[in-house]
Amino acid sequence: MALLEVLKAGNPVLKQVSVPVERVDKKLKKLMDDMAETMYENDGVGLAAPQIGQNIRLVVIDCQDEHGLLELINPVITFKEGEVVDTEGCLSVPDIYGEVTRAAKVKVEFMNRRGKRQHLTATGLLARCIQHELDHLEGQLFIDIATSVHRGNQS
Repeated sequence: MALLEVLKAGNPVLKQVSVPVERVDKKLKKLMDDMAETMYENDGVGLAAPQIGQNIRLVVIDCQDEHGLLELINPVITFKEGEVVDTEGCLSVPDIYGEVTRAAKVKVEFMNRRGKRQHLTATGLLARCIQHELDHLEGQLFIDIATSVHRGNQS
């Protein structure tokens, strides 16, 4: 595995809409492994492919819950419910935090690393993280939709 460079806000790749993954192969599986390692090394809970310069619809997430590491290939949110405001940060926007309104509950459909379609219903931090990472696939950063932003600790 290898650590990857996380692109920072201002890089034009972060503003592009990502393209669907065509096939799950060894190269993609290695990329997912490298993305997970990079996410963990940077103390993140999610990382989207555009953040490491890959314009494809792929995210890795680990909220340290019962789901463990999630690898979402071509993810699509199929249902949203409720609304909650909370503080977010991002590996591509270091030391900046902001208040963002997200759905309280989401359902997401995706392919796993074996190419099998999966469904997941999420609430809490996982729901927030899914929405945050999928925004990256649309070329959007949390600072684009935050109601307020500040430097330093998230608390």
